[in-house]
Amino acid sequence: MRTSPELLSIGEAAILLRSSRRQVSDLCARGLLPYVSVGTQRKLRRADVEALIRPALSRTETEQLWLHRAIAGKFVVNPAAILAAATSNLRRLRRLHPEGHSWEWIDRWQAVIDEGPEAVLEVLTSSAGYAVELRRTSPFVGILSEVERRRVLDALGETRRERARPMRAETLERVLRVV
Repeated sequence: MRTSPELLSIGEAAILLRSSRRQVSDLCARGLLPYVSVGTQRKLRRADVEALIRPALSRTETEQLWLHRAIAGKFVVNPAAILAAATSNLRRLRRLHPEGHSWEWIDRWQAVIDEGPEAVLEVLTSSAGYAVELRRTSPFVGILSEVERRRVLDALGETRRERARPMRAETLERVLRVV
């Protein structure tokens, strides 16, 4: 039984990913696939599962995702203040860009904000294509202090180092000969 059309069970995610339920559970345990607990079951957003099927996010998109997930943490604590700051930024941007291409994404962000906190959290934390695109033009500038921003990016860098595989000696030799 599905709780929401956007939430998938581990088994449904495994079918979409063409993998085993165990592999999907491992992705969740390693923090590579976000999930929520509904009773005793893990539920995954369809957008997050589909993001694993598509090519990976670019470095910039991954940084934006991590930064916006940190903003989401602040949003959960004080949604009214964060929404007020974003709305103020949108108003300022409308004044700065009275016409042109900028209005398209300003209107899209305003629509998300008007939908309510759940829609905002979805865009802030999702790997879905529309969310990636919207985060490129985020109205949440200034929500994180420079210290918080640096901590988030340092944490991202640390996870990249942890996942990096050491290069075999013969491969390193070959690379150094070419350079």
